[in-house]
Amino acid sequence: MARERSPEDPFQALDRTLPFKGPEAIDAGVLECFEYEYADSPVGGHIEIVTTTEEFTSVCPFSGLPDFARVTIAYTPARHCIELRSLKYYLLSYRDVGIWYEHLANRMLGDLVNACKPRRMKVVIACNPRGGLSSTVTAEYGRE
Repeated sequence: MARERSPEDPFQALDRTLPFKGPEAIDAGVLECFEYEYADSPVGGHIEIVTTTEEFTSVCPFSGLPDFARVTIAYTPARHCIELRSLKYYLLSYRDVGIWYEHLANRMLGDLVNACKPRRMKVVIACNPRGGLSSTVTAEYGRE
């Protein structure tokens, strides 16, 4: 028989947590790049590449319940572009990783910047509402 809780009782998950992996399961090693042929051309330094997916998922690091988000990656390449097939595999590696939204945006930005070393990059994570609240987290990188 379940014990009745009072409003003063601290919140507990009551052993209702789904299993999930930690951030070490994120596979940044799968990211591949290709040479940007227009890196030294007069117009090549002003291109912006924007990639968006509505199919991103990770899990809540408290409950293990799935979180869904729209991910937008916008960048100006320096010498390399991110190969999209490898990006898809990278994004899929988050699907059973417990990670806070704020950490997610920074981790993703760091991994992508390390992979292609762009002039500028922005990662926007627009999380689907949970409990009536939606969050959008933006992380940016820029270098001269």
